[in-house]
Amino acid sequence: MVASLRELRQRRKSVTSTRKITKAMELIASSRIVKAQRAAARAAPYSSELTRAVSAVATYSHEDHPLTRHCEDPKRAAVFFITSDRGMNGAYSSNAIKAANATIQKLREEDKEVVRYVVGRKGIAYLTFRGIPIDRHWEGFSDSPTYDRAVEIGDRLVEDFLKPTEEGGVDEIWAVYTRMRSMISQEPHVRRILPLEVVETEHPAGSALVPLYEFEPDPETVLDALLPLYVRNRIWYYLLQSAASQLASQQRAMKLATDNADQLIAKLTRDANQARQAEITQQINEIVGGASALAEQS
Repeated sequence: MVASLRELRQRRKSVTSTRKITKAMELIASSRIVKAQRAAARAAPYSSELTRAVSAVATYSHEDHPLTRHCEDPKRAAVFFITSDRGMNGAYSSNAIKAANATIQKLREEDKEVVRYVVGRKGIAYLTFRGIPIDRHWEGFSDSPTYDRAVEIGDRLVEDFLKPTEEGGVDEIWAVYTRMRSMISQEPHVRRILPLEVVETEHPAGSALVPLYEFEPDPETVLDALLPLYVRNRIWYYLLQSAASQLASQQRAMKLATDNADQLIAKLTRDANQARQAEITQQINEIVGGASALAEQS
């Protein structure tokens, strides 16, 4: 009985230590979610104005740019998906990997060769363990992305898209990222990055006067400058959304772990109290039994 009581106390101590860790990680994730949401909010005005600028050039210039040109018979496609660098964030990475695999399967059914671009050590480990080749990968910033990383990734995607498929280029690039709808809802989304599909602006009848645009030095040069910026901005948006989703998933996972630890600690405390009570009862019985034996001898 003493050994059982000692074991229960050791288990309770171990679970209590684990609870301290999960609670600390929950609080850290909660504070970082606010920063991630603010970063996404700060990037929204720039993204909106950039989209308007690209739409204006597409509407009033009608230029045929390589980044908006569709291949008539695409043979090679890339899937770019974002996972986490660390664990303990629930099903965040596994859901992103499932969405990426579903996209890859769909592209293969269309007789397209698929290459993989991945962000995050979880995705890299998943592909490496299964012996699946990785064309490009980035890691170390999944929960705190920077715009420099978005520039690096965007430029690489643009370079591979403009490269002929015979030289290792691709005809399409699809992105899989996780969008944060709320603290309890994060959903994987699939979007085509390249070729770009620029929606031309429309002005309904009776609206304000349509502004006149002049492009200097020429529309083609303007598009050459704007479209790579647009791709970088899309990557930046996907990284920010994925970071917020990862932190929200981690916060929820750590809260569940903390709640489970509280329940386990309460159960172990009850079991330890029962074991201690049984031990005390046995000791009392032994004392009473010994006193009775001495009384009978005297």
